[in-house]
Amino acid sequence: MLQLVLFNVFNGLIIGAFYVLMALGLAMILNLSNVINFAHGNFLALGGYIAFVLTPYIGFWGALLVSPLLTAVLGLLLERFLVRKLYGRDPVYSLLLTFGLAFIIQDVCRYIWGPNGLPVSVPPSLATPLSNELFFVTGYRLFMVAVVIVAVIALFLFLRYSRMGMRIRAGTLDLETVAALGINVRLLRSLNFAVGIFLAGLAGVLAGGQIGLNPNMGDDLLMPSFIAIIVGGVGSLTGTLVGGLLIGVAGALTTVFYPSASEAVIYIIMMLVLLIRPRGLMGEEGMLT
Repeated sequence: MLQLVLFNVFNGLIIGAFYVLMALGLAMILNLSNVINFAHGNFLALGGYIAFVLTPYIGFWGALLVSPLLTAVLGLLLERFLVRKLYGRDPVYSLLLTFGLAFIIQDVCRYIWGPNGLPVSVPPSLATPLSNELFFVTGYRLFMVAVVIVAVIALFLFLRYSRMGMRIRAGTLDLETVAALGINVRLLRSLNFAVGIFLAGLAGVLAGGQIGLNPNMGDDLLMPSFIAIIVGGVGSLTGTLVGGLLIGVAGALTTVFYPSASEAVIYIIMMLVLLIRPRGLMGEEGMLT
């Protein structure tokens, strides 16, 4: 029983790590640009497929570095020619646009790579379990957790100490004042959007090495990622981090004792949090913390 609980808790941490990367990217775009990006999960799939194409040429390590960057560039182009035109308008317009983009990207992936699952090859040294007793703890899973930790720390340091990061945080609080100070708000939004898509692309590469690739792979992560933002608190990246890990572990633990409720439990957590604290666990309106 103890091993089963450990197995599910570890799986919950892995799933929670994907929720964290997805939710942080979603939160950055939502907080600064007020865009609800329903295509975010499809950018995750796109990042994984780009890694699949690059791996035979530059290896897994090269694909891990290059694929999220290329995904961010594609996101930047879409932001420049489509999403940007809807800034300042009712958020429902950007929601409908990204909802349509989600289907387009999904169909493009299905047309190019087919509807069946594809594997992303990982280095053999990472594929073996660390011990017979803890067979579920592989080098690759530990590597994924380490990459997520490094990415989250790097993001928080970027937002806290870099000039661009401080401008993003200031823009989240009062974008009009930031614009009045002479800062290029269009460029700020574009770079912020690219960072959010980069995180989705990184999650796609890691997920491809763990569960394989399919055109719909991002759909299962998208709604829980939105829930992580709500539970943690809209406007709080720290809260988003906590929310992602919380619902990931809660869903995995529920699988041990009541498997049929493993998906429902995250919605129950959201409901309870909103009843007790409508802003979320760590939410402060209009703030990135």
